[in-house]
Amino acid sequence: MELTKIKDFNELLSNISDSLNGKQREQLRDQIVKDIYSNAEVIADNNVSMQGEQTGIGEKIDDILTSKWLGFPIMLLMLGGVFWLTIVGANYPSAMLGEFLFWVEGHLSNLFMAVGAPNWLHGILVEGMYRTLAWVISVMLPPMAIFFPIFTLLEDLGYLPRVAFNLDNLFKKSGANGKQSLTMSMGFGCNAAGVIAARIIESPREKLLAILTNNFVPCNGRFPTLLILSMIFMGTVGGRGSSLLAAGIVVLLVLIGIAITLLVSWILSKTILKGIPSSFTLELPPYRKPQIGRVLVRSFIDRTLFVLWRAIVVAAPAGGIVWLLANNTIGGVSIIDYVANLIDPFATLIGLDGVILMAFILGLPANEIVLPILVMSYLSLGSMIEPDSADALRGILVNNGWTWVTALCTMLFSLLHFPCGTTILTIKKETNSWKWAIFGAVMPLTVAIIVTFLVNQIFTTLFL
Repeated sequence: MELTKIKDFNELLSNISDSLNGKQREQLRDQIVKDIYSNAEVIADNNVSMQGEQTGIGEKIDDILTSKWLGFPIMLLMLGGVFWLTIVGANYPSAMLGEFLFWVEGHLSNLFMAVGAPNWLHGILVEGMYRTLAWVISVMLPPMAIFFPIFTLLEDLGYLPRVAFNLDNLFKKSGANGKQSLTMSMGFGCNAAGVIAARIIESPREKLLAILTNNFVPCNGRFPTLLILSMIFMGTVGGRGSSLLAAGIVVLLVLIGIAITLLVSWILSKTILKGIPSSFTLELPPYRKPQIGRVLVRSFIDRTLFVLWRAIVVAAPAGGIVWLLANNTIGGVSIIDYVANLIDPFATLIGLDGVILMAFILGLPANEIVLPILVMSYLSLGSMIEPDSADALRGILVNNGWTWVTALCTMLFSLLHFPCGTTILTIKKETNSWKWAIFGAVMPLTVAIIVTFLVNQIFTTLFL
């Protein structure tokens, strides 16, 4: 008799489900979840008494952090503070680490000369592979060593679930999962780490959405390019408000990246990744004192060194390839310049030039080497260099035809274009499919081309 009732009840639920469309089923499910929590709250209020001030502190804090009016401003200030600490705090360590690594390069060059090694071998191994590794390590290691521990501390403290709670509605409307906000935030440190962080999403469809759109937030490898270009073209180099204006432009670009993340998630959820967003029923964990020692070890070993090693494996061969392309010619012109001339007409349509687009293509293994390749190509040098100052860089770019529209399109392309090689390999590993890895590279590239084409046409027509 009891089994018959259960069977009849299941048939009733099935009939109800079949009679509803997707949106109605979603609304019914949300209402059921809401009623369950409302009834549980009533039962708890009637039967449980809480004593002491400590019990209510967490709830009072949650009333502020998840408030409709205060939740988002606090969240933006908190994450902005993390970015500021990461960028500012990484400047000096990056400079010191860079000086040390390039000091080592000088001694390696002396060693090659002492043993009489051929120039081509010195070029590939030292000026190509080692110099690329030095840039990648000096640019990536300090920001990750700061960002990941802070991010992990916020996670251990219990704040990140509140961020997901605040953003849940936006991601749900885009057909994604509120937890995607956490993976997106992790992408600010490194997109490969953001892709790995998508493991926290249970739904395979929503996990794939988070993986494919993580690239639309800039990683620490793209932040230097965005900052320096915004500073020298949108502000006055050396001026008092230059750094603030540059930071404001980068914040605006970050917001554009988040908006495109939501838009692309919505488009994908309506096309190739159709489905109803799963209910994100998050029971906010209590606040707790972070275990700082464990957090530092975990974030440094599991995240910082893991991602850095992948970047090194990809970047080292790339440095050698770039050197070969810069030091071998076709018809008396280096291969880099030859290809740049071929793609220049297309690059001009999207507000760039052939050299800029070639730098991005060769920068596929690591975003950190895009600017050095760009400068090397403009100066017709055989190895990658970095200018001595922002003024020097501005002079090089302006002398090669750059305007503020060029800088804007370059920053947008840097923000939206294909992920680095490390991230592409990570997508392949996380999805077990080269199909999704290739799609994860082609899709953002398509978005970048469309956006920069529109921006270039509009601003060129209006202002130039």
